[in-house]
Amino acid sequence: MSAEAGRRTGRRAGGIFPVLALIGRPASGKSEILDYLRRVPLKERRRRFHLGELRVLDDFPMLWAWLEEDHLLAEMGLPRLHTTADGCFLADSLWDLLIRRLGLDYDKLLREDPDLHERATVILEFSRGSEHGGYAQAFSHLSDAIVKRLAVLYVRVSFEESRRKNRRRFNPQRPYSILEHSLPDEKLERLYRDDDWPALSAADPSFLRIQGRGVAYAVFENEDDLTSSGGPALGGRLEEALGGLYRLHRAAH
Repeated sequence: MSAEAGRRTGRRAGGIFPVLALIGRPASGKSEILDYLRRVPLKERRRRFHLGELRVLDDFPMLWAWLEEDHLLAEMGLPRLHTTADGCFLADSLWDLLIRRLGLDYDKLLREDPDLHERATVILEFSRGSEHGGYAQAFSHLSDAIVKRLAVLYVRVSFEESRRKNRRRFNPQRPYSILEHSLPDEKLERLYRDDDWPALSAADPSFLRIQGRGVAYAVFENEDDLTSSGGPALGGRLEEALGGLYRLHRAAH
């Protein structure tokens, strides 16, 4: 067996996702899922959820940094670079740039550690509404290095549930926080009421077509807000969703 074949066999035997996209509307429960998974001991996390050491790449900190930089530039009397005074992007292409930044950060992880996926899962976390291209547009900007390793977990909630939790989680003292940031109702409705996930996943109950590849996906149902309470019930539902997803992903690879 070649060294490369040995590495591939080792990765399969380890039973973990190399790259998982965790997507869904704002406040759908993505960050709460990650918070829960971080607390699960590594050995158990690998066994139950097929996740290794977690390397999370989230586009929200990048977006928030742009808002902060533009605020500082405005204070200096200089032109804003990314956003308007009310916090909207100056160009829709900036949504695509965020995805490409995630890809760049992923490339850096692999460059620093070519054997990363022997022990670690990279999680890409983001939300996209139809107003700025939806998930179809976002997926079109992923790198080939990501797509060929990718599985997708979509956290499904209605817009009404997204809005309810978005209002509830807001902490005005920590608007930059992953778990406590929020959007005004008007902006949430404009950007995220329409979601292209139903159209994107309609053709196949198990695989998406992303850049010509079949990418396994699963849906985590969270209309009942299981992620807020956490605990064994959340763990059980995650185990079921990720277990089925891993079997699909492994069969395709």
